[in-house]
Amino acid sequence: MSKKGTPPEKEDYAWVLDYLPYGSTTDKRPAYQKKPLVQAIGDKHFALMELVPKEGANPEIQSKVYVGDGDRDVIDHVKHRIHFDDLSHGAQLELPFVLEICVKDQEDKFVKFFNDAHSITTRLHMLELLPGIGKKLMWAIIDERKKGEFNDLQDLHDRVGGVHIPQKIIVNRILEELKDDNIKYRLFTTAMQQQKRD
Repeated sequence: MSKKGTPPEKEDYAWVLDYLPYGSTTDKRPAYQKKPLVQAIGDKHFALMELVPKEGANPEIQSKVYVGDGDRDVIDHVKHRIHFDDLSHGAQLELPFVLEICVKDQEDKFVKFFNDAHSITTRLHMLELLPGIGKKLMWAIIDERKKGEFNDLQDLHDRVGGVHIPQKIIVNRILEELKDDNIKYRLFTTAMQQQKRD
């Protein structure tokens, strides 16, 4: 769980949510002055960002691009982090699908979350922050994992009735965290550092 105010860790890879050949819709400059932009989400910390593609590059939606240090083949540089509300309509529609790909791609990390989740306060457990998981389901997960750790998300689904599509539950929680800059607890994302919005 990330603490408020900690600097966000850098992303090495990002998933393309939208390609804007004429730049941001909020950019009021004439079209010939605008540069193409890519809206993307980080692979590890789910940071939303705008990227500037290399000249001639036309990144496909749902493709994974390298944004870390060193040679990048598609992206020239990371422009900045953005808020959910800064995403284009297309990027907002694409986001849940891309997040499902991310969760499948890093399934071990999320299985570990279910195996390691613990109480945050005397009254609140990390599992209860997941959409659709109340006290009853939380105890069912805890009781089941005492018998042995979950091997994968399918194993969790098979062993705990009520956890129908674990990856959707995770995706919905990530979306909640991305949409609310002031959310109290973050399980999977890092808070954006407070900065002036233009």
